[in-house]
Amino acid sequence: MVSPLPPFLTSGRFSPVPPRFQQTRFQQRITQAGDLLESWARNPWRRLSLLMIVLLSAFVVGGSVGSITGALSLLDPLGALICVLGIELASRLRRRLLSQRVQLRLQVLDMARMGLLYGLLLDGFKLL
Repeated sequence: MVSPLPPFLTSGRFSPVPPRFQQTRFQQRITQAGDLLESWARNPWRRLSLLMIVLLSAFVVGGSVGSITGALSLLDPLGALICVLGIELASRLRRRLLSQRVQLRLQVLDMARMGLLYGLLLDGFKLL
């Protein structure tokens, strides 16, 4: 019977395992998409327009979460909790992106967080 575990080396550690998945064209295009967007956004006006689009889109999403859940008589606090959890996960991801060279991803993430938070706050102030 063949063991599913790799054989032990003389030092007692496992031998290196080759990667299990092959690089498909789809995976290559996904990894290249960030670099293409970074090179496209080198122009300051393009970068600013991209960041504004992300900010306003996240603002619309944040504002519509409370409205949609209220109109459908669902739990409004649950929808807000899901958005706040998303914001907190984004802030944890931000720490990892600070060490990388690419600044566009960090700026896009910050704009999305701010837009979502402002949308939720504005919807909360409507209820007062």
